[in-house]
Amino acid sequence: MGTIIKRGMVRDVALLLAGAVVYGIGTHCFVTPADIAPGGAMGIALMISHLTGLPVGILTLLTNIPPLILAWFYLSRRFTVRTAVACAVCSLILDMAIAPVFPVYVGDRLLSSLYGGIVIGVGMALVFLAGSTTGGTDIVGYLMQKKYPHVSIGRALLIIDGVILFASIFVFGNVDAGLFGLICLYAQTKVIDAIIYGNDGGSQVTVVTGQPQLIAQRVIEELDRTATIIPSKGAYSGKDTTILLCTVRKSEFSRLKRIISECDGDAFVMVTESSQVFGLGFKDFGPDI
Repeated sequence: MGTIIKRGMVRDVALLLAGAVVYGIGTHCFVTPADIAPGGAMGIALMISHLTGLPVGILTLLTNIPPLILAWFYLSRRFTVRTAVACAVCSLILDMAIAPVFPVYVGDRLLSSLYGGIVIGVGMALVFLAGSTTGGTDIVGYLMQKKYPHVSIGRALLIIDGVILFASIFVFGNVDAGLFGLICLYAQTKVIDAIIYGNDGGSQVTVVTGQPQLIAQRVIEELDRTATIIPSKGAYSGKDTTILLCTVRKSEFSRLKRIISECDGDAFVMVTESSQVFGLGFKDFGPDI
């Protein structure tokens, strides 16, 4: 198990560093020179940078401090630490490694918004695969889900990003800033979806394991999900074993997979993709179903 954990840590660090570099390239080379703010903490930082001339990376990190404090008290502290590390790495790489070296694209703003969204989306997806997030509105989404389990996180984040896009019109002094920012945000979201999120459904995970309580406890603490434990018996071996059932969003699946591998490297895991999931923590039962 120790070897598996070490391999997982190496993989996470590699994904985080790669994601931070790609994220920084998209921000510095395309988004910053185009004067657009595609939502999130980065969007707020870009607007402040435009007004003050301060580096985008450090401003992004400072913007993430309030939601990180809330996450420390109301979400998993393990999640908060991983997110804080990811935010710090992305910010430092952007300001210290990307900005001084990489050139910027100063051509068509439409191309800047499209390519910026695509590149940033790839970077964010790699960070998500490392079990972290880039903070900002992602944390706000998790906090809202915890307090209001049936509220659509996507809808809530859309409202927050909409406010940021609207504000960017006045900060940058033109309506195009908001329109191109929306294109960038859309491209970014679609790329992330294509890499790890899939559709709006979830992943139903069936785990045959000898460590059901340990896995379930970490699922509850780190993902704010629950699980069902079913006693079972192997047909061939005749030995008593346990089946753990858990349903998570696609954005949470990589973290669940890590939890399982760290708790029981010999677990047998089956994943079923669900097009729709209703109930606590997912969609509410509406009148149209």
